[in-house]
Amino acid sequence: MRYRLDDIEAFLAVVETGSVSAAARRLGLAKSVISKRVSDLESAIGGELLHRSSRKVVPTDRGEVFYRRAREFLQQLEEAVEEAGECEGELRGHLRLAAPMSFGTLHLMGLLAPLFARHPRLSVSLDLEDRKIDLSGGGFDLGIRIGRLADSALAARRLAISRRVVVCSPGYARAHGLPASPEALTEHACISYANTPALQQWTFESPRPGAAPRQVLVKGRIVANNGEAIREAAIAGLGLAVLPTFIACEALRDGRLINAMPHEQPAADGVYAVYPKTRIPSRKVRAVIDHLVESIGDPPPWEKGL
Repeated sequence: MRYRLDDIEAFLAVVETGSVSAAARRLGLAKSVISKRVSDLESAIGGELLHRSSRKVVPTDRGEVFYRRAREFLQQLEEAVEEAGECEGELRGHLRLAAPMSFGTLHLMGLLAPLFARHPRLSVSLDLEDRKIDLSGGGFDLGIRIGRLADSALAARRLAISRRVVVCSPGYARAHGLPASPEALTEHACISYANTPALQQWTFESPRPGAAPRQVLVKGRIVANNGEAIREAAIAGLGLAVLPTFIACEALRDGRLINAMPHEQPAADGVYAVYPKTRIPSRKVRAVIDHLVESIGDPPPWEKGL
């Protein structure tokens, strides 16, 4: 029995989504079709590729090896088909992109819209998630990461500096005053971001060039795993928050938030486009990265007028 490309695609979808049901939804097929295609592939190969249980489906050791090789092969095949069908300068095919929730909803699609308008045969699936996504395991072509990169398996290109600011509402400032120094933050209610290893430790640049950053342990009764939720809590007067300017910009412009510590600079992050080092970036991936670099610039559009 020979393997079929449809069988391989079904297997990849099961591994990447973690279940037959989710793979069926991704491919728009019945669960029975997915199950049969994976079974046919195992028959063609002559061995099990998946461990199946009532709770989850995971690849066997053989399945892990086959997945990595098959995913790389299928990506190259897709790129070859896309490039063969492209006219000069045209982009086509499907892009799988993962990005943080707030950056994606507030800025990313607006930045990408002109590129997709110019290339009507280019499509995108955008997965927004504040927690880090496994790009390779999830079958993504490209990801946007904000922070300090520590994953050596990813190739990265910086798109922008993500500057941050300590904010609060005018009402909070009137009722509680403003901190005169980072150390004074211990006397204030602070709203923390849950998706950081040290969620109640805020870091500030040193006023002395070359000196180590200053770190302050803060406290507060509100912790959230989304920057927009933190922004709304600060607007409501519930405390101080450190927010990236791409989230705080509009509220700072219209006065719902104020810069609570204009004399201090919270440590900045980077906005990066990342992809697995094991993959040669396709023409469409390179085009998206180049477009974002050109569109964002320095200062980025969300900081203009602040």
